[in-house]
Formats: sequence, C-alpha cells, structure tokens
Amino acid sequence: MGTIVPFLFVLTVVVFVHEMGHYLVGRWCGIGVRAFSIGFGPELLGFTDRSGTRWKLSAIPLGGYVKFVGDVGATSKPDADALDDLSETERREAFHLQPVWKRAATVFAGPFFNFLLTVAVFAVMFSVFGRFVAEPMVAEVRPDSPAAEAGIQPGDRFVSVDGVPIETFGDVQRIVSGRAGEALSFVLERDGRQITVTATPEPTEVEDALGNKIRIGVIGVVNNEALGQPRRIEYGPIEALAAGVEETWSIILRTGSFLKRLVLGREDRCQLGGPVKIADMAGKAADLGFVWLIQLVALLSAGIGILNLLPIPPLDGGHLLFYAMEAVLRRPVPEQVMEVVYRAGMLMVLVFMGFVFWNDLFGC
Repeated sequence: MGTIVPFLFVLTVVVFVHEMGHYLVGRWCGIGVRAFSIGFGPELLGFTDRSGTRWKLSAIPLGGYVKFVGDVGATSKPDADALDDLSETERREAFHLQPVWKRAATVFAGPFFNFLLTVAVFAVMFSVFGRFVAEPMVAEVRPDSPAAEAGIQPGDRFVSVDGVPIETFGDVQRIVSGRAGEALSFVLERDGRQITVTATPEPTEVEDALGNKIRIGVIGVVNNEALGQPRRIEYGPIEALAAGVEETWSIILRTGSFLKRLVLGREDRCQLGGPVKIADMAGKAADLGFVWLIQLVALLSAGIGILNLLPIPPLDGGHLLFYAMEAVLRRPVPEQVMEVVYRAGMLMVLVFMGFVFWNDLFGC
C-alpha cells in the first residue's frame, strides 16, 4: 500500500489535469463531451452531469480520455457513420466537424495543462521554500578529470557553458549532467579576464535522492562553502511564477535532449522506465514526505506533456500534425493515409510500452 497509493495519487493527478485541459478548452470551443474518464476499461463508478457528460473512474488506471461528440473509442478517431447519424444540434457540437483551429487548440490543451501544473507546483515551492544557490566557482579540480585535462583551475568562475549564461553552480551541473560524451565549450573568468576551454563530461553512475541509480555527465569540479557562498533566495508571487516557468522550460529542454540522445544511442536505456518504475519512485517519494511526492507529480506531468506532443498518432502530437497538414493543404488529410499512419503510430506506441515494461521487470 505504501507504493500503490502514492502511485495512484501521482498518476491520477497528472492524468486528470491532462484530460481536464482537453475538456475545458473543448467546451470553451463549443464541442460536446460524451465522457470524461480516469483510467481505461470497465467503469468502476461515475455519474452523468446535466450536459450529458459521463464522468467515470475506470478499472485500468494507466491513463484516461475525453470522448467528444462524434468520436469512436477513446482515441478521438472520427466515426463517419456516427457523424452521419447525428442530429443538427449534435453536428454543431461534433469535434471532427469543428474548424481546424478549434480541434488543434483542444488537443494541444492537454499537454499544455500538464506544463501549467509543473509551473504551478514549482512556483508554490519557490514561494514557500525559496531556492538555495551557490556562486559558480571552482574550489577543487579532481585529478585526471575532464576539467583537469581542459586546464580548469581552482578559483575559476563559470561565465557560460556551451553558450548558455551561468548564474549559479547549479546551472553548470544541470547542463553538464545531461551531456555526457559531448564536447562542451566553457567560458571562465580567471584573474579578471575570460578564457575559453573545451571539456567532455564523462558518464558517472550516482544515486539520486530517491535511491535510483542514474548516469550523469561530470567534469570533475567541486564547489565549497567558502567560494560558493551558498544562500537562500526568497521569491515573491510574481518572481516565484517566473522561476516556475524557467524551471519547467529547463525540464522540457533537458527531457528533449535526453530523448534525442536516447535515439542516437548516447543514453543508457535503463534510464527509461514505465509504470513499475514510476510506482517505485512514488513509494520512495512518499516515504520522504508529501513535498517530495508533489515534486514527482510536477516532473511526471512535464514528461507526460512532452511525450504527448511527439508527432506520433494516436498521441496528441500526431493529431496536431494532421491538423497542421490540413491547415496547409486547406483540406483534410485523406482518410486512407490517416488510417495507415495511425496504425503505424499505434504499433510504435505499443512497442515503446512493451520496451519500458521490459525495462521495468527484466531489462535493468
């Protein structure tokens, strides 16, 4: 129960926010909603509201869906026969008979709400707890490390890494940790002048706060209290919101970089996990406290948002790709083409799901 309950909490919050994005924007666009489900499969409990929407909790808690008027199944595919049988009132509310911008806005709203949830969580965290930062100073250089080979010395101050301006030592860690094996350009301040060196972070296995073994890039520099002057930054509401947006954008960039490196074979496949790994992390986070569990919600929400924007049907990004093509061509993509691409995309999604399940249970 110490694992299952936190897992269901994390997944339910993330799925609910995602589907609520679809629902709210869809309703704002005048689209009718048949069902709002958390989970798939048989309904466990639910109710029907005044507008005719069935709100339900279903047996398989690995996702959810919003079924609009004119949809078939839970994947928002058009049902041509059903569309022909709709009344005039229902046709005005049917999802697939709406202007392309309304359909695109409704589909994009799901991932966008996931990002909003991440922003909100971090904004609240920053406003309540602030943020501990340290100056981007080098106190020590490990012997035979990439930093030592590049000529980085104690007392150097990081100015930028690979063109990205540096304000704190944490900024350096965030960039370097996700770029193992890639040559990076470091601009340093030394004795009042700037110098540029190149170093390649080496992969190192470490244990994160939840006890997971992860591989990150390091260059072998250490910060300390004397040079780093660690301090706590306090945020007002506006500053906390801006910091939440910045943190969310940083997560999006790092996740995108990870997926790119994974495809190119530069990342360990064991870094990628599915429901079993998420459940394990949720249990460990709950043991550390509710704040840790909420942070996991934020990170998972951002990840779900990014994955759903991949241009693969039946993911939201796949639908958006079709809508973009429709907007350019000024006509819908032929149904035969959509069907072929949809089947191929579904196969890719199933293969990916099988891969992460194998990773969870046997592969790593």
